[in-house]
This record gives sequence, structure tokens and C-alpha cells, in this order.
Amino acid sequence: MDVRAFVALELDTAARERLRAAKEDLRRELAAVRWVRPEGIHLTLRFLGQSSEQALDCLRPRLATAAARCPATEAPLRGFGLFPERGAPRVLWVGLEFGPPLRELQETCETAAVACGFPRERRPYSPHLTLGRWRDRAPRPALPARDLGAARLSQLVLYRSELRPGGAVYTPLAIFPLGG
Repeated sequence: MDVRAFVALELDTAARERLRAAKEDLRRELAAVRWVRPEGIHLTLRFLGQSSEQALDCLRPRLATAAARCPATEAPLRGFGLFPERGAPRVLWVGLEFGPPLRELQETCETAAVACGFPRERRPYSPHLTLGRWRDRAPRPALPARDLGAARLSQLVLYRSELRPGGAVYTPLAIFPLGG
């Protein structure tokens, strides 16, 4: 049976707490946003979409190797942003500073996905953490400057994603500790 899946880096508890606090502050200003639950915030490296068990079996050892080659690291959180870049916002996000080891890990995940039969991603990779989404058209808000510290990244996770009325539910299918 196919599952909806993606590959992501898990955030440490302290970073999640800082993001939760930032969301609470923004909630007063951005009433129309549908917020992501704190436990649902992760750094997606490669969205896979509908995935066969065979494709995921192909991917697991490649992800394990990629994770072992990337040292655990910290990624500074670099402020709020909006997708799309112009017009009515659809997504509120926090950017991350992505050093060479993380960039290489993301590229290796992309190569592994293609080798296992997933189509190549057409858009350039933009490291970000989704905090919320707008359901309806809204004016572009002014976003505050805020120091959000750094996120400790030490686990690569292959997730199953189930879309439910109350929001997406993410279940780890495999966890790969970062090496180094």
C-alpha cells in the first residue's frame, strides 16, 4: 500500500519551544493563520509524495548512509518569511542558515530519491520551517524581527504523512542518527 512520505531533520526540544513562543506572540497579530502544531515542525529535506513500499525500501539504506556522513550540527534560525514572495501570503515560515554539511545532506537525499524512482524536484531547495498557513486571501503582514537562536539537528527521519481534518499527522517510518 502506498503512503504519503517525506524526509526531514528533527528539531531539538529547545528550538521547538522558542518557535512555540514566537507563534504565540504572532497569533495576536495574525488571526487568520492556521498554525502548525509544535510537534509537527520539522525541516523537510525532500517531499516524496505518494510512495510505494518498494521505493521506501530502496531509500532507507541510502538515507542511513547519508545521515552517517553528515555531522550533527546547529542551524541558526534566521527570521520570518512568507511564501509566495509577492501577493497574498499562503505560508508563514522561519528560515535557517544552511552550512555545507546540511546542503550536502539535502543534495544526497535528492539524489537518493531520484535513484529510487521519485521524480527530480524542479524547484531549488529553500531551507525553512513552516509555522502556519492562510486558508483565505489576506494582506501581506509586516513581520517582526526576532532572534530565535539555533536549532540542534541530530536525526534524519523518514516520515509518513496522513492528512486529517485536524491537521497532518506525521509518523516516523525510520530514524537515522547524524554521524560525527
